[in-house]
Amino acid sequence: MENFWTYFEVLAPSIGVGLIFWFAMRAIFRADRRERAMEAKVRDDTDRTHKTPSQTHNEPHSTQSGP
Repeated sequence: MENFWTYFEVLAPSIGVGLIFWFAMRAIFRADRRERAMEAKVRDDTDRTHKTPSQTHNEPHSTQSGP
């Protein structure tokens, strides 16, 4: 049983730091995902509010002429 506690004492700090890192990265990725979703929603809402009724039915096509 002494070997178990010896190994536990050696591995516990590394496991603890790994868990803290994992929780921090998970929080960062979740926050980024929420931020991107909210930004897309805001852009979509903004696009809808700034379009006139004629633009919603007839989207303008590119008028560039080239070779």
